[in-house]
Amino acid sequence: MSVKVRIPTPLRSLTAGQSVVEINGKDIGEVIDLLDKQYPGIKTRICDEENQIRRFVNIYVNEEDIRFKQGQATALKEGDEVSIIPAIAGGAGEEVGRWPA
Repeated sequence: MSVKVRIPTPLRSLTAGQSVVEINGKDIGEVIDLLDKQYPGIKTRICDEENQIRRFVNIYVNEEDIRFKQGQATALKEGDEVSIIPAIAGGAGEEVGRWPA
C-alpha cells in the first residue's frame, strides 16, 4: 500500500531534494525502514541507537501525532500522508533538537 511521506528540509539532501516520496509500508516502523533502504542514512536521523524515534522528531499520519496512536506500530492504509517534522526549540544557549550528522 502506497503512502506519501513528507520530508522536512533538513533531510531532503538524503532524498535528492524531494519534499514528498511514496513508500509502501503497513506501519510507521516499516515506512522508516523502507525509507532507509531507498535513502540510506535517513533512519539514523529519525531514530536513535535503540531504534526509537528521536524525541525531537514528530511524526504525523494524516495530521494526527503518532504518539497519541500506536507510535511506530501505527497502521497505515492506502493514500495516508505521513509527515516527519523536526521540533523547533527557541531560546538562547545550547542547540536543542539538532539533527544528528
